[in-house]
Amino acid sequence: MTPIRFSILGPIALAVFLVASLPAVAQAPATAKTPAATAPKVFKDCDVCPEMVVLPKGAFIMGSNLLPAEQPKHPVFIKKPFAMSRFEITFDNWEACLRELACTHNPHDHNWGRGRQPIVNIDFHMAEQYADWLSKKTGQTYRLPSEAEWEYGARAGSTTAYWFGDDPSAKKLNCRNCVGAWPNHRNAPVGSYEANPFGLYDMHGNAYEWVADCWVPDYKGAPRDGSVRTDGDCDIRVIRGGSWYYYSRQSRSSSRAKNAAAVKSYWLSFRVVREID
Repeated sequence: MTPIRFSILGPIALAVFLVASLPAVAQAPATAKTPAATAPKVFKDCDVCPEMVVLPKGAFIMGSNLLPAEQPKHPVFIKKPFAMSRFEITFDNWEACLRELACTHNPHDHNWGRGRQPIVNIDFHMAEQYADWLSKKTGQTYRLPSEAEWEYGARAGSTTAYWFGDDPSAKKLNCRNCVGAWPNHRNAPVGSYEANPFGLYDMHGNAYEWVADCWVPDYKGAPRDGSVRTDGDCDIRVIRGGSWYYYSRQSRSSSRAKNAAAVKSYWLSFRVVREID
């Protein structure tokens, strides 16, 4: 199978490129109300299910003053705990879905290996297919995270550009210009870098991640309850987290980009959330 190359083209590429061209700037301070860090609660609903981490309820300030797409900053209230996959979904995770014939696409691994590599070359609808399989298999509600849930998980109570501060040279993420980037300019196996205080790995860098929201160019009218935004262009979806291919600026907690829902890339993956009653 021929590997799929770049997926962001034209105006979509421009959205990412413009962010990459900006100078590194520290995040403005914000107010966050998140419970003090404790040992993360990790669980799996089945042997082949992804490891999940329980995130506490809380509140945070979403966005930044750096770019129009990240404005206006606004409070978001996560009113009950939920679980998020500890790692980006891996080839091992995906192949369990393939074996049960619930996932239909066997993506190319770009010759980087499979196993604990983050799944790549998956479009938005395929990611939803995987979450639907988990829901049917376990009787629980799995789905893609909302953009707000994703940023809440990435920040893990922080108000800085990254969960560990404002300096991307701290050897804690995999990106194009990062000190400590994975050798040979590629995805790293999940969990190769330090987890954030919520127990989540690779929220900054490694692979971009699909989230459930339809693309809207700013936060005007954004929900304050952490729910998915569906009033935008749903043929284009939000992607979060940056990747090995892009610069540290795209890996900030507040950084946003977009990708056509039907288009795949070797730098684009996803993770899931599971609702907790």
